[in-house]
Amino acid sequence: MARFEGKVVIVTGAGSGIGAATAKRFAADGASVVLAGRTRDKLERTALDIPKGRSLVRPTDVSKLEEVQGLVADTLARFGRLDVLINNAGVAPEGKITEASVEDWRDVMGTDLDGVFFCCRAAMPELIKTKGCVVNVSSVSGLGGDWALSFYNAAKGAVTNFTRALAMDHARDGVRVNAVCPSLTRTDLTTDMYEDAELMKKFAERIPLGRGAEPEDIADVIAFLASHDARFVTGVNLPVDGGLTASNGQPPM
Repeated sequence: MARFEGKVVIVTGAGSGIGAATAKRFAADGASVVLAGRTRDKLERTALDIPKGRSLVRPTDVSKLEEVQGLVADTLARFGRLDVLINNAGVAPEGKITEASVEDWRDVMGTDLDGVFFCCRAAMPELIKTKGCVVNVSSVSGLGGDWALSFYNAAKGAVTNFTRALAMDHARDGVRVNAVCPSLTRTDLTTDMYEDAELMKKFAERIPLGRGAEPEDIADVIAFLASHDARFVTGVNLPVDGGLTASNGQPPM
């Protein structure tokens, strides 16, 4: 039997990058997958790699509570249950606090933080019924600081601690809550970085495993945390970073 056969999974930000890889990974393991994100065309491209009877494309802006509530309602109407919630949707505008705009701040907090809260709040009653789980996509930026990403750091830092608190609140309900904390990963947000050979060389020097991540590297760990194999794991913010956190980001001697 496939690891997630009979399970229903919502993946936000499923149109590309980590979200798309995660949706495909769950589908390959037998799950029915609800693909949520702002852009229908991107979601439909992801859905091409998932059996039609086991996918639902549901355009959703997670920064809007009513859309998230509709997402959960449509999931139940289509599949009758919800077992796993993957909160992956995110944005990351760059700039110092005096450079990035107030609108940037609100967009980051709305998508990266409010979206996690809204999705967890809407999904929790169903997850309690199925003894399901949540995996949030935080970041190593939620464990420490970065240059010119203070808005993103603030949102991901909140997601990191929200994960711990939610895990404590709902462990006795049988719901596990964990997060992955990726470092540099190839996504739409980092395409320019991956095309900069000199920059990638510098990152390779800082990351002990010698490279940035591919989306599938993160998706595989998300699937583990959502699986029965991780049944005694909750409240964990797991760095998936090639050893960057362990090395404090220092280049080799």
